[in-house]
Amino acid sequence: MCFEEFYSDNYYILKLIGIINFSLGYRTMTFETIISICLGIGLSASVGFRVFLPLFALSVSSYFDVWQLNESWEWIGSTAALITLGAATIVEIVTYFIPYIDNVLDSVTVPLAALAGTAIMLSTVADLSPVITWSLAIIAGGGTAAVVAGTSSTTRLTSTLTTGGVANPVVSMIETGTSVIMSIVSIFLPIVGAVLVIFILFVVFKLYKKFKTTKIKNQ
Repeated sequence: MCFEEFYSDNYYILKLIGIINFSLGYRTMTFETIISICLGIGLSASVGFRVFLPLFALSVSSYFDVWQLNESWEWIGSTAALITLGAATIVEIVTYFIPYIDNVLDSVTVPLAALAGTAIMLSTVADLSPVITWSLAIIAGGGTAAVVAGTSSTTRLTSTLTTGGVANPVVSMIETGTSVIMSIVSIFLPIVGAVLVIFILFVVFKLYKKFKTTKIKNQ
């Protein structure tokens, strides 16, 4: 096959590769970059269950030099941020064990989760151009957090309507436990954390289909 035929047959693929290379500033994505993306995605999914807990985990890891954050986000590893995020984490966890109050809290935490997921990706992703970094932060970070948070909110609302809030603490306990596990795994085993995110999104999709089918039947 001559070059002209190869170029013609693969024009759009070659153009896409060119756009990606241009966006990356003609830099090869290093293993460190991939790991940082996996870290951000894992913690973003964790944010969907509890907003402040993954941020606190990231603060602790930065404070003890487990992870080095991007220069403009190094303040997350400061003592002040560590104390503030720790206190916010405790308040959030305790509040979510109060039926009905947890439903009110969801109305605030769902949009907040999207912002927190975006911030986490911006603070962790390394060696990428601003265009790619912000795209990953908004789509992979904020998007993942918002999807998980929205599903958690729907699950809790269903629990409130069907059990009068009696089962809500159980839902909260599962969410908190999942957030803790996801945060720890993402920090120490980022690639495994990213794989777990795929599994979580699969479960979210199944729950969405189930809720949608139930809603149609009730109409």
